Amino acid sequence: MSEQVLLVEHEGPVAVVTLNRPRAKNALDAELLGALLETLPRLGADASVRSVVLTGAGGAFCAGADLKSAMGSLQAAGGFEAIMDRYHGIIRAIVDAPKPFIAMVEGPAVGFGCDLALACDLRMLGQDAYMEERFVKIGLMPDGGGSFWLPRLVGLGRAMEIMLTGDRITADRALSLGLANHVLAAAELRAETMKLAGRLAKGPPLAYAEIKRAVRKSLGSTIDEALDREKAGQVKLLQSADCMEGVMAWMEKREPSFQGK
Repeated sequence: MSEQVLLVEHEGPVAVVTLNRPRAKNALDAELLGALLETLPRLGADASVRSVVLTGAGGAFCAGADLKSAMGSLQAAGGFEAIMDRYHGIIRAIVDAPKPFIAMVEGPAVGFGCDLALACDLRMLGQDAYMEERFVKIGLMPDGGGSFWLPRLVGLGRAMEIMLTGDRITADRALSLGLANHVLAAAELRAETMKLAGRLAKGPPLAYAEIKRAVRKSLGSTIDEALDREKAGQVKLLQSADCMEGVMAWMEKREPSFQGK
């Protein structure tokens, strides 16, 4: 029986999704791609899952697309555009999910693997982690949203440097640029990531969904459009049971118990 290429563990309301092709540094082949396309939307829609940690096995996050597999499956998949639509489905599943996604990165996050980490809401990096938009080194451009995320995270000049050179970004530099939220020793990475995921899992699901929606859409809109979105989201949240619970917990000096209602 072949080893599963994608592992899903549940620690209470936290789902840990592990890319499990360690011998290929978790490069995405057709099987792993299909598993992600099935799993990520399902977890996004599962109300019992309150936060998701995305990581890789064997000391690597993701080395990008498995080029041999990708080239071999082009004809079966219907050509370049069709196979790219499948890769983009992974990015959209993370962005559209109404709950926080945390990338827990050890070792390489390269090419599409880099873009996969950038698509997550937060990034926790081990000290040995690195990010690399290496597309240009084989005559390509970022194709997992890198041209969208990088200018917004690090500014236009640095984003262009990262994409035009394809240079490796160490964990410490990623932290200084704003690509990483935290950099941790390898021995602490999982525990601290799960602590953060657990903290987020106790938070208000409805508010998280509105925050993600507002922030993502604000990246291509005016301040007036952003204010309109905030008004609509806040009016909805003010009428929720979670808001009432949050206010009561504050008044009673206790931790709130949010139910996503």
